[in-house]
Amino acid sequence: MTKVLVCDDDKEIVDAIEIYLSQEGYQVLKAYNGIEAVDVLQKEEVQLLIIDIMMPKLDGLRATLKIRENNSLPIIILSAKSEDADKILGLSVGADDYVTKPFNPLELVARAKSQIRRYTKLGNINEKPQASVCSVGGLSINDELKQVTVDDELVKLTPIEYNILLFLMKNQDRVFSIEQIYENIWQEEAIGVDNTVAVHIRHIREKIEINPKEPRYLKVVWGVGYKIAKDI
Repeated sequence: MTKVLVCDDDKEIVDAIEIYLSQEGYQVLKAYNGIEAVDVLQKEEVQLLIIDIMMPKLDGLRATLKIRENNSLPIIILSAKSEDADKILGLSVGADDYVTKPFNPLELVARAKSQIRRYTKLGNINEKPQASVCSVGGLSINDELKQVTVDDELVKLTPIEYNILLFLMKNQDRVFSIEQIYENIWQEEAIGVDNTVAVHIRHIREKIEINPKEPRYLKVVWGVGYKIAKDI
């Protein structure tokens, strides 16, 4: 059984997270400060750590630094701080994801499942990629099979949505204006097409992103256009 270690000095939060993760079939281990989390990881084989920042004895950031010395398991940091600088700091010390309190438990579970899938797939890292497959992070599009997957789960797109995503995936990190996207997909001159493209972009995000309001893959470059981020 997949084991998830949840570490927070607020026992009610730990118990609440345990309820949701247990419903997904995960075994939940508990810790209430950074020292306890480090001790558990020395004794147990764990596939994911969810850890709060502000804790007594050893806070989440210092615990993450210590854990990263000899453990590559995915780590999701919880924090009441929502500033970009705080998120960057959390990721820079070795965390894989950052969730701001108060959080939607279902979103946290989705992020947890995503991290666990990636972690368990590392054993296949040497497999030869197919020429018809474009991938970034957990997002993959197989043009031969006309299939899109996010963390190995199939995503159903309309033909237009598929073609937009394929176009952007083949040109990762390149920013395209709304007019360029429209002309490449619809093969006609772009006149007053802002809403048309924006609606399709929104629908794609709703299907491939855990949180469409904070997309990891399909990014907007304000005043310029859209792109698929290459570095996730």
